[in-house]
Amino acid sequence: MSQVLVIESSARKQGSVSRELTAQFIAQWRAAHPGDTITVRDLAVDQVPHLDMDLLGGWMTPADQQSDAEKAALARSNTLTNELLAADVLVLAAPMYNFTIPSTLKSWLDHVLRAGVTFKYTDTGPQGLLTGKRAFVLTSRGGIYAGSSADHQEPYLRQALAFVGIHEVSFIHAEGLNLGGEFLEKGLNQAKSQLAQVA
Repeated sequence: MSQVLVIESSARKQGSVSRELTAQFIAQWRAAHPGDTITVRDLAVDQVPHLDMDLLGGWMTPADQQSDAEKAALARSNTLTNELLAADVLVLAAPMYNFTIPSTLKSWLDHVLRAGVTFKYTDTGPQGLLTGKRAFVLTSRGGIYAGSSADHQEPYLRQALAFVGIHEVSFIHAEGLNLGGEFLEKGLNQAKSQLAQVA
């Protein structure tokens, strides 16, 4: 029995392709793994603030010296990090906004990439502490970017996940969605076809 953590980051509640892909993933995963637990965190509904002084203070200030704001920021970071620590499978739904990930997803990463918790520094450099997990990244893109220098999503997310020890990462891109006609249909169908093989 596995724990699956799904992170939604689309700002759109209706008409979102990344949410459509997530719904398909969850349905297929539940059918194939009925005993698994799936937790969905929707960053459009339960927004995570940007990295700020309160969070830095919560991480770095001794507990008995923390302000109320620092304690609240640390508690929020702990909640998000504990969800990730408990997960065996991570699913990131990431529409492309201005060539990269939504700022809401970046904020989530800023809360869970934590020295001494999800990675540590060693004499030979940083070492990820989340080994043994696997991740799926479901993207939606208006144009066609995979493999090009304009794709700042996949390289960044691969590096961020590898930094915490998650190296088994599969990307499923729905591309060309704003190009209309056959591009839209082809991009969506290819992504759904790949998804059908995941579970």
